[in-house]
Amino acid sequence: MRKVLIANRGEIARRIIRTAHRMGLETVAVYSEADAGAPHVREATQAVLIGPAAASESYLRTEKLLDAARRTGADAIHPGYGFLSENADFADAVRDAGLTFVGPPTNAMRVMGLKDSAKKAMKAAGVPVTPGYQGEDQSLIRLERAAQAIGYPLLIKAVAGGGGKGMRRVDSEKEFGEALIAAKREADRSFGNDGVMIEKLIGRPRHVEVQVFADSQGNVVHLFERDCSLQRRHQKVIEEAPAPGLSDRLRHILGVAAVTAAHAIDYEGAGTVEFIVDTDHVDAEGDPAFYFMEMNTRLQVEHPVTELITGYDLVEWQFRVARGEPLPARQDDIKVGGHAVEARLYAEDPDNGFLPSTGTLNRLELPQGLPGARVDSGVEQGNAISIYYDPMIAKVIAHGADRNVAIDRLVAALDACVVEGVKTNRAFLARLADHEAFRGGEIDTGFIQQHAEDLKPTTDVPDRVLALAALAIAAATDERPRTTLFEQLGGWRLNLPARRHLDLFVGDEAPRKVTLEAADGGYRIEGLGEGISGNGRFTTGAGFEADIGGELLHAVVLRHGADIEVRLGGRAFRIGTEPPRATATAGAGGGKITAPMPGRVLGVFVKPGQKVEAGDRLLVLEAMKMEHRLTASGTGVVSSVYAAEGDQVTEGALLVEIEVETESK
Repeated sequence: MRKVLIANRGEIARRIIRTAHRMGLETVAVYSEADAGAPHVREATQAVLIGPAAASESYLRTEKLLDAARRTGADAIHPGYGFLSENADFADAVRDAGLTFVGPPTNAMRVMGLKDSAKKAMKAAGVPVTPGYQGEDQSLIRLERAAQAIGYPLLIKAVAGGGGKGMRRVDSEKEFGEALIAAKREADRSFGNDGVMIEKLIGRPRHVEVQVFADSQGNVVHLFERDCSLQRRHQKVIEEAPAPGLSDRLRHILGVAAVTAAHAIDYEGAGTVEFIVDTDHVDAEGDPAFYFMEMNTRLQVEHPVTELITGYDLVEWQFRVARGEPLPARQDDIKVGGHAVEARLYAEDPDNGFLPSTGTLNRLELPQGLPGARVDSGVEQGNAISIYYDPMIAKVIAHGADRNVAIDRLVAALDACVVEGVKTNRAFLARLADHEAFRGGEIDTGFIQQHAEDLKPTTDVPDRVLALAALAIAAATDERPRTTLFEQLGGWRLNLPARRHLDLFVGDEAPRKVTLEAADGGYRIEGLGEGISGNGRFTTGAGFEADIGGELLHAVVLRHGADIEVRLGGRAFRIGTEPPRATATAGAGGGKITAPMPGRVLGVFVKPGQKVEAGDRLLVLEAMKMEHRLTASGTGVVSSVYAAEGDQVTEGALLVEIEVETESK
């Protein structure tokens, strides 16, 4: 292996390039027209344009990838994750072309590529599997009977792929038909296979996965487990390693089960065996039951947390195994060192159903040099978040001697992230990581839904935050260049100490009148209850350090026009320095249904003259690889429909108009 083509983009392409270059390998990046300015294109040894922005015309075209490898003299292809990474036909095509595929054998990919065949193989190997139906008969009547036998609530899951696509929770028999149609449609579009299976829904599950590695000599090891229970729409939000709260016995049993799974299919390379842990049912030893869920036959997005606790470079292991070398370590050599936590920073709007956000990254500052922090990102300032690809901006990862230290460092790293140009889930992630129940290890896959109220932005601003904002305003004024005599005097008055008067606005409340009076190298702060003393200074960038009444605070302070944003301990506070301006109210009302983002209309389910009620489905919009169901907000009659199936619509486009019924007086 001398030159490797990376059949992927973004942060995983950059991640592979870093290790390849350290190992002395040359690299070839491929890119679509939309990614011409992406960092991975610049960082590779060579780069090849492979097509238009749409992945179906570029990153998913096997012939274009193989042609790029031939033209550049690459002798290996690393698929990264996503796209074609678990496509057995692609792996066959790579090997048939005489190239090394940095991934597992095709037979193992085929067995694990379909959840039904994977579960059959695991049953035969003695690995416990979730009760359910994995049959080939996909007729509606057979699936309905299976659902009745399993009982509600249950899950419909696509037999191919992952990431929550083609998955639907069903709570009652009347919901089954519509959920089945939606799951099959999404599965077919995402994976080219509309096959589904049905599983018992575990009440309070934890998602625990085990990292395995195998070589061509028959050696298999595990690198311990990760907990990925913090999920939204079946997609992981925060991951950590090792999983908190597991007994040594259960940790050992999970590791053995994962290694057994890999042996059963003659696996090679990196893989992740995923389990559902049933916290409601425990054995005689007090350990919860667990079931095999699926195996991902590739590197995972969350692999950095495993790297940080074991000290091994998993991409390097992939290259070594692909070259036919034995595993770099035996099971007894692999130890856990500390704890690691990872958060996925996305361009999305938590205040609007986490809908993806598109736009240009006008400002992007990711934490560098913070203790224990690591950031893997595929974008830079000036790049665009488009409708064509996953909207992940970065993976923010932290490592510490124990779980509390790792979480503290993750919160600090998230506070230090500055993104402008798109909406992000940064503040939501910080609140989530700092939540008391998460810190206490009280987690399952329903955590975000259960704690939805706690995870909303705060509207209360503590006095110490107002004091910190006032000190930051004073510090910023002190540090700017002064050109006039009065600025140079810094507010000095004859025979009186220097004073600064500030009006601070929080929401619609009356202004808080704060006075800063210079004293003993700092300020005496009046107007916030009892007077306190404090001083502060900007450290690096937006980092601000303050001593308020003897309490040392480390914060991030940003200016947004006349507003000050203070980030402290995972919470973000917005404080105005001018009276809030009145905002115009949109005149559309609840009767105008507009596109929340650019996308393609998958289906229209109403027509003019049709009566609808609150919650009724109007349209289904596909955007950024996910389906979004648009529903009526109230009772009324559809007056106009402006979109048809297959239409590509822009953000804000009017799709349906409804004459909303009003209550008679």
